Amino acid sequence: MKLAALTLALALALPGAAFAKPLFQPWIDGMAANEPQTQVQRYGADTFVIRQSVKTNFEAPFLYLLFGKDRALLLDTGAGGLKIRPAVDDVIADWLAAHHRGSIPLVVAHSHGHGDHHMGDAEFKDRPDTTVVGLAPADVAAFFQIADWPHDIVKYDLGGRVLDIVPTPGHQPSHIMVFDEKTRLLLSGDTLYPGRLYVPSNMFGDFRDSLDRVVAFTKGRRVSHVLGAHVEMTKAPGKDFADAAPTHPDERALELPYSDLLELQAAVHKMGDTVVKDVHDDFIVFPLPPRPLPERPKAP
Repeated sequence: MKLAALTLALALALPGAAFAKPLFQPWIDGMAANEPQTQVQRYGADTFVIRQSVKTNFEAPFLYLLFGKDRALLLDTGAGGLKIRPAVDDVIADWLAAHHRGSIPLVVAHSHGHGDHHMGDAEFKDRPDTTVVGLAPADVAAFFQIADWPHDIVKYDLGGRVLDIVPTPGHQPSHIMVFDEKTRLLLSGDTLYPGRLYVPSNMFGDFRDSLDRVVAFTKGRRVSHVLGAHVEMTKAPGKDFADAAPTHPDERALELPYSDLLELQAAVHKMGDTVVKDVHDDFIVFPLPPRPLPERPKAP
């Protein structure tokens, strides 16, 4: 299926202009017998969102592909159960053709190190002009030149398109959020999305600190929308799908308002020092047992 048949052209008066909801056409939800393994939708000329079908893996994650003049960034490589590189290469090929270019370097990074976000990494190991960032906090800090993990917020320039890399450990130790200054989108990974926000009990302090960090950073930056890595909520407020649901009928939209980030921050502070299950209209805070913690990156 051609990319044009899968993408949504969204008119942009200015970079980062406000969008009327919904931002996207309905996403593949496992309900169609002939559902493709991936779906690509476009947010402006240089920003693409790829959804992996729930039929290939129940996690049905979202991947983000951002283009600058000098390089492209792919955030996450999916949950496995399919070959993800063909979908990514198709988007890149179409972008290159539209810009009359023969190639562009690709950086493959990750919202965090859980398996449902990096199972496609091996497909990119031998891809020409491609860098795959490691999964440990030290790997992430070294690549993006974050001297004081997780406190420093750094800029990463794709070439005329500057991204802010915000360390947000808590859900997982190497988690980051990415703020795109061009579109004012905040790519929030698994820290905030329409679904169950899993927080290991021994990482709750990091989770709370990370929310404080990203809220302080984004204050005044007029975040347009928050885009996470999954959708697990139905359109009914506070109601999620069953764990590992094979289909997602009546699925909530992917995008969240910035106010949900503030709502989540307030909710975790209200909990004190112990994470508890907390149901909200657009997300559910979900505690987990303690998880092993890797060594924090050492300052150079």
